[in-house]
Amino acid sequence: MTASPSRAAEILARPTTINGLTVPNRIVMAPMTRMFSPGGIPGADVASYYSRRAAAGVGLIVTEGTYVGHDSAGNSGRVPRFHGEEQLAGWAKVAEDVHAAGGTIVPQLWHIGMVREEGQNPFPEAPAVGPSGLRIGATEATGTAMTQRDLDDVIGAFAEAAAAAERIGMDGVEIHGAHGYLVDQFLWAGTNRRTDAYGGDAVARTKFAAEIVAAVRETVSADFPVIFRYSQWKQEAYDARLAETPEELEAILTPLAAAGVDAFHASTRRYWLPEFDGADLNLAGWTKKLTGKPTITVGSVGLDGDFLNAFVGEGSPLKGLDDLLDRLERDEFDMVAVGRALLQDPEWAAKVLAGRLDELKPYDAAALQSLS
Repeated sequence: MTASPSRAAEILARPTTINGLTVPNRIVMAPMTRMFSPGGIPGADVASYYSRRAAAGVGLIVTEGTYVGHDSAGNSGRVPRFHGEEQLAGWAKVAEDVHAAGGTIVPQLWHIGMVREEGQNPFPEAPAVGPSGLRIGATEATGTAMTQRDLDDVIGAFAEAAAAAERIGMDGVEIHGAHGYLVDQFLWAGTNRRTDAYGGDAVARTKFAAEIVAAVRETVSADFPVIFRYSQWKQEAYDARLAETPEELEAILTPLAAAGVDAFHASTRRYWLPEFDGADLNLAGWTKKLTGKPTITVGSVGLDGDFLNAFVGEGSPLKGLDDLLDRLERDEFDMVAVGRALLQDPEWAAKVLAGRLDELKPYDAAALQSLS
């Protein structure tokens, strides 16, 4: 690690705000699916997992993806849900513990759409649904193209989950619009072949996402933060792009900002790569420039090496923080989400904020096997 310990501590320790929420520093825990919630209920181990990182100095925790209340939303009975009495009681305890540890927390609200495998839990009879019934890379529909009633039901499910989040003491919500899941399936021309108002050009393809944002915004208090996560890449199409130019990106982001997004979480595989030719700005940097909204950057923070290799167990040495700190100082983006490095080392934030960079642990895929 080449960054000055004092510089890293000083820059990352600065508070920031998202709408009515003051976050004590610039470090965010990125959402990472863990599948340790049988019946969709987060238990004491989940509460400890998050509160341990809050106690170590993570300013904002974005939870793993949580299924909204729609039968086709998910693919596993072990992924937490954000609906149901027991499930919400579990999340209320998580929020309580994170707050007691000094952190802030928002649930990521999720519908996986055509990624769903039919016959899977938690609702095995539910079909896979999407804008056109198309999986990524497919030329023929294998699922159900959503009707207007389907669209309204899912929009309502996101709004109900957001209302529940505020009611049980969460600090905001994040809408998962990235990585080839349902909301992103509408944003991307490769999976959205609709000929109604929800399909067509880039602006038309934002209609579903914007209606979710607007419904959430209307349901929660005016100062309750609404974060929107998006990406160019998809789980099965790493070279996919929603926008090839800043102008195309602006056309997508503007309706979302107008609908009520308070901050954007711009997901990239490597945060240091420029998004478009002719400028060094990454995706979060362009998002802030185009919308004026606060942004969160993410993508192999604290790591070197290929994104996929880390998940199959190949070692990833730590990447220096100088570039990241330079970008924060010039306000390219506002916050930094840490994923695998923080999964490996619950004390990552405490070590960085205390200048103990030499104590950071490199990522090992074995960390995925437990809620350490």
